Amino acid sequence: MTGESLPLAGKKVLVPRGKDQAGPFSELIRSYGGIPVEIPLLAFRPAEVTEEILHAVRELPTYDWVIFTSKNALETFISFAGRNAVFPKIAAIGTKTERAAEESGLAVSFTPEEFAAEGFIDEFLPFVEKGMKVLIPKGNKARSYIADELKRAGAEPQEIIIYETGFPEDSGEKLAVMLKNGSLDVLAFTSPSTVEHFMEIVRKTGAEAAIKGCLVACIGPVTQKRAEELGLGVHVVPAGYTIEDLAKSIAAELNQRRK
Repeated sequence: MTGESLPLAGKKVLVPRGKDQAGPFSELIRSYGGIPVEIPLLAFRPAEVTEEILHAVRELPTYDWVIFTSKNALETFISFAGRNAVFPKIAAIGTKTERAAEESGLAVSFTPEEFAAEGFIDEFLPFVEKGMKVLIPKGNKARSYIADELKRAGAEPQEIIIYETGFPEDSGEKLAVMLKNGSLDVLAFTSPSTVEHFMEIVRKTGAEAAIKGCLVACIGPVTQKRAEELGLGVHVVPAGYTIEDLAKSIAAELNQRRK
């Protein structure tokens, strides 16, 4: 890229993902000339095995559909069910979730064009039949929107908590130092939880002034809404729901500001 096409040149961009997920986003930031600052704001751990989880695994073949809303939900559920489990039809939200399913030897029967829960429901409703049994493995902080809408449409959804979301302690310390030094130019958030954990440290360290000049980008309207509820002004929300869309939109906004 030429200097003119490096809109993130010299800009330090918060990458709120763990080491196993940060790589692709960081590479995109570098491709636009930016400097990725990897500070994972989420940590995932499998939930303790409950009778509810065991029952869902035993009854898995009796469901009509299982819906995986993320790669993490898919991989965690497989760890409970085992790779030889007999799955019903699978709906996977997002290309990474679909790819992870296929790499695990599972056939995906439905993937929506839009990766948000609202878009998924709009596209999935034609498949819904009265009394249809749907399993939705999810995290402890995930919304119940999909289950609520399926129930309204006559299906019988069952949600089970299979993983918990927390905040890595080391990340809090690293983020506090970065905020104190005013070392971040762009704040990129990939979920409501990343915003919540970020703002928790901002308030603990009194760093509100340090982020006033930052460009704030959110991947989707749900994350945007949470950011605004917590007092952040949001400048970038891409139309798509991928990190590629997020990086491209950040670059476009900074390009526009340079003109």
